Amino acid sequence: MIKLSGLKKKYGDQFAVDDLNLEIGPSELFGFLGPNGAGKTTTIKMITGILKPTAGEVIVADMDMQKYPEKAKNQIGYIPDAPYLYDRLTAREHLQFVGGLYNLDKDQITARSHELFGIFGMNGWVDKRCEEYSHGMRQKLVFCSALLHRPKVLVVDEPMVGLDPLSARLVKDLMKQYALKGNTVFISTHVLSTAEELCDRIGIINKGKLIAVGTLAELKTKAVKGAINLETLFLELTESKV
Repeated sequence: MIKLSGLKKKYGDQFAVDDLNLEIGPSELFGFLGPNGAGKTTTIKMITGILKPTAGEVIVADMDMQKYPEKAKNQIGYIPDAPYLYDRLTAREHLQFVGGLYNLDKDQITARSHELFGIFGMNGWVDKRCEEYSHGMRQKLVFCSALLHRPKVLVVDEPMVGLDPLSARLVKDLMKQYALKGNTVFISTHVLSTAEELCDRIGIINKGKLIAVGTLAELKTKAVKGAINLETLFLELTESKV
């Protein structure tokens, strides 16, 4: 569902992402890890069509992002690390607006909004303006917005930001279930325990290059210091590339 071929992004003389090749299939929950400045967010912005690659190809749900950007973006639900909401809109109005962007009809928007508000426990807040929401409540609405059009690919940058433990568990379960339905879930996170718990495979990027990819068991075979968990493995692989 996501295929990256020879993907590069250059700023001046420096590559933020350098020759990234990666393929992620349906029903897969993939974790994308790396130190600050490694190229994670740049990669995500190219996958979602926000940034144009310097070179290479992004294919999402069999759609070439450069050739068919609107069709490709229609297959993606994107949750950035710093989401934006229109503070003067209510949650209900916000989803009506988002649904219109995806050309959903009013009945579809109403039914799907009701379903998502129930899943995220927002029913007492849907007619309050977003400016009244806590950070966690805003994050829930962003998840609702990303899932509204039932995308085949869900891309999440730091999924647990601002969520209390109960909401975090809800989001983890939802992402697992979404992948099990045949969709692709791509998450980038600094919370290594989240990736270790959820992900079928993990990719580690450092200085713009993908330095390791595989299941946790496969990645451990790359360790020379006997890594016992993802944290020690991550530190070994990234520090060795400094």
